[in-house]
Amino acid sequence: MEATTKPVTRENISDESKWDLSGLYTQKSDWQEDFDQLEKDIAGYESFKGALADSVRRIKACLEFDIDISRRIEKLYTYAHLRNDEDKTDAPNQSTFEKVVRLHTRTAQASSYIPSELMAIPEDRMNEFLQDKELEFYKLHLERILRHRKHTLSEAEEKLLASSTEMARAARDAFEMLDNADLKLGTVIDENENEIAITQGNFQSLMQNQDRRVRKEAFETFYSAYADHQYTYASLLASSIKKDIFYARERNHKSVREKAMFSENIPVEVYDNLVTTVHENLAPLHKYFSIRKRILKLDELHIYDTSVPLVKDVHWHVGYNDSVTKIIASLQLLGSDYTKKLQQGLTEGRWVDRYESKGKRSGAYSSGCYDSNPFILMNYREDNINSMYTLAHEAGHSMHSFLSRQAQPYLYADYTIFVAEVASTFNEALLTKYLLSQDIDQSMKIYLVCREIDNLRGTLYRQTMLAEFEHQMYTAAENDQPMTLDAFKEIYKKLLEKYFGEETVLDDCLSLECFRIPHFYFSFYVYKYATGISAAYALADKVSEGGTTELDNYLNFLKGGGSEYPIDLLKGAGVDMTSPGPIHTALGKFSTLVDQLESLTA
Repeated sequence: MEATTKPVTRENISDESKWDLSGLYTQKSDWQEDFDQLEKDIAGYESFKGALADSVRRIKACLEFDIDISRRIEKLYTYAHLRNDEDKTDAPNQSTFEKVVRLHTRTAQASSYIPSELMAIPEDRMNEFLQDKELEFYKLHLERILRHRKHTLSEAEEKLLASSTEMARAARDAFEMLDNADLKLGTVIDENENEIAITQGNFQSLMQNQDRRVRKEAFETFYSAYADHQYTYASLLASSIKKDIFYARERNHKSVREKAMFSENIPVEVYDNLVTTVHENLAPLHKYFSIRKRILKLDELHIYDTSVPLVKDVHWHVGYNDSVTKIIASLQLLGSDYTKKLQQGLTEGRWVDRYESKGKRSGAYSSGCYDSNPFILMNYREDNINSMYTLAHEAGHSMHSFLSRQAQPYLYADYTIFVAEVASTFNEALLTKYLLSQDIDQSMKIYLVCREIDNLRGTLYRQTMLAEFEHQMYTAAENDQPMTLDAFKEIYKKLLEKYFGEETVLDDCLSLECFRIPHFYFSFYVYKYATGISAAYALADKVSEGGTTELDNYLNFLKGGGSEYPIDLLKGAGVDMTSPGPIHTALGKFSTLVDQLESLTA
């Protein structure tokens, strides 16, 4: 499929290039039948209410019922959200998605008494229950619930909070509709005098255009759209922050950050170590910008100059299937079982919805449920090497999910977000290593070294900057400072100045960038990209340089799912994220690459 100047309609994309959801439901009527049955079955929660303290058997029966409901609604939700993301303007798919979200809310309401009722059982009696063989399988699950004892409210309060979850999505939903459907990003005339419609999907490609006039105009046009809606974006983000603060305070957490990290049992020191260690290693980043400025022969380096390839005679054009071939070749050290399954999924298995189309959700992700294969949303572009890396990244997520679901029961199959980015960035690191090992000329070597630098810059430095912004804005809001448009922009601008240094000119409109980050609507997510890439590079080194033991440790980590806390899973694979060591390793890799780039371009 050739790159196009504007999004095509979904009907014009071949079936082989779209994901196959028939493994979930072959027709909408089957989905509706399951939906109707589940809607009736949730009434069964009432039969356990008020009786959990009676016996071990009552607790076990309640958990079995709850797990069954959860698994069924997950399947319904997965199908509905994937269909909705195919075209965010499609009213029937929107309706289906909203129906299952409302059902999820009603289920949460019906089951909301379970944690509080379990925690109301005296500790001595609960400890006796936990020693019973009947609850052996559920012991870890129950211990994870019970550690929230001081953050769990009364039954009536829990029900009220559960009832509010659908309403609490309002700011996020509005942001997604504005950013993906309503926002008009304008057009730009490219170097061949073609008018290009700017989209969320092709913006990065435009930032890599060798014609500086195209980059500058695309950048300014893109951000002018955000300037036109900046007060709305600021209001939505402020509303989301207020929502998070409300839930954190009602659940007796000191802060939103503490609440977010408590859920995964991550010490807050991990967050602070990340920011501190990156601050200590900003010099190589600033050196990189200086090298860029020199090679591009610019009097001023702007943000729209920081992504363009540093060699002009390398034109990237790789089709989807060719990308799959390169990705599979790069992952051979993970074994034939891994690579054969992944190749089948990315091609004839139709895990992937490959190309951008009108109304389709922007970006990329890996999704799925316990009763389905993984699914990958892409907006693949043949003219942008980032598309191949994104595919490798999402394939890492998908294989992590596939292996954990294959090895673990439903209750312990889902891994937490803290480790979610490890497998994905691990794959990217191996892809770069493979490409650099090929017989390539000097220009391609410079291109790939620069690409690896930019990957570390975007995932380690940038995500740490975003994490620092997130912490500062929540801290300000929790101290009752009004989160206005100017407040957001001021915090963000100061961080831009710190991270980009004196070599980069910061255009005023760049302060609006904070409003286009969807992850800010999932509080304290972005730091996990930075910790994830640090763990991934440490593991990639271990697996590449080690033997069977190191490979088995890594694969066992992938298969571990949620059977242990994430910090412990990584320790089992050989990486301790409570220390700054893995972060220093990744930053050291960045510094070495910058020195290598300096040498290659001397």
